[in-house]
Amino acid sequence: MSEPEIPVALVVGSSGITGGAIVRLLADRGGEVVGLARRPGEAPAGTRTVAGDLLDPEGLAAALDGIAPTHVFYTSWSKRDTEDENREVNTAMMRNLFAALEPAGSVRHVALVTGLKHYLGPFEAYGTGEVPDTPFREEEPRLDVANFYYDQEDELFAAAERMGSTWSVHRSHTVMGFAVGNAMNMGLTIGAQAALCREQDRPFVFPGSDAQWNGVCDVTDADLLAEHMVWAATSPAAADTAFNVVNGDVFRWRHLWPRIAEHLGVRPEGFEGEPRPLEQQMAGQEEAWAAIARREGLVEPDLSRVASWWHTDADLGRPFEVFADMGRSRDLGFTGHRRTEESVLRALDRYREARILP
Repeated sequence: MSEPEIPVALVVGSSGITGGAIVRLLADRGGEVVGLARRPGEAPAGTRTVAGDLLDPEGLAAALDGIAPTHVFYTSWSKRDTEDENREVNTAMMRNLFAALEPAGSVRHVALVTGLKHYLGPFEAYGTGEVPDTPFREEEPRLDVANFYYDQEDELFAAAERMGSTWSVHRSHTVMGFAVGNAMNMGLTIGAQAALCREQDRPFVFPGSDAQWNGVCDVTDADLLAEHMVWAATSPAAADTAFNVVNGDVFRWRHLWPRIAEHLGVRPEGFEGEPRPLEQQMAGQEEAWAAIARREGLVEPDLSRVASWWHTDADLGRPFEVFADMGRSRDLGFTGHRRTEESVLRALDRYREARILP
């Protein structure tokens, strides 16, 4: 019997949107699939999960003892108050992981998820410098600003050289998929907004800017991102390459927002003069959400683990259009794509079926 394409996969951040999608994709492909998370959830059939903190070197080494991955999918990150702290913490997380894995000498490929802040700058300097023309292309030089994505890439490059492995970087846009308790989850956040608006007979107000309402945009389906990472990890032509990963179509929020509203049974209201951030619209809604959760039998009564108002405000409040080119992937043979409207509505339905949204 021939060896699976990925004999032993380690998915770092397996409880998140992207990590969970990778685990589910690999579950039926043969080979061993191990998820690593601080708070592991239920592992899909044919996989297993270990608990480990990337900021605890000794505990991490113990958690990974006896695991010799051939392919590592790194989807984790930790948000801090400043970019200097983001840089310090997130590079330490990667450094600790590689220190725990290197003694086994088994790693063949490491795939890293970053994002389009590679082109826009970090949160505290978001879009304040010279933003490249859209669509963003992978060959654009790094911005002249501190960015933990750049530090993660440098940590990856150095580790791959030490381990004799290949690498790939996957720059996703806003990721739409299934997870709860995630720091950046626009789909679930919009779903929670709609549920609260429906409960209180309020309009479903678009929170963002004129540029986002009327401009061209794209997003990334989590399942597509998982397919792309597995493709790059098993395709020699994709080795040692950075890629943009988006759905392959573009849209305008002025079209998609009413479609989401119709699907969720609320009255849409578009951009009117200035952004209306969710952090203001949804302030003080914790008890209202808890009451909905009790009445509807939802699995998560804590609104802070359902909605990330700040992140959706940051994405939809950008004063310029944002979308990325997929030409590099197409040239190398990746043909996966998603229809964004179908992707978003499917994700919302999955949250309802899982009793996370009413």
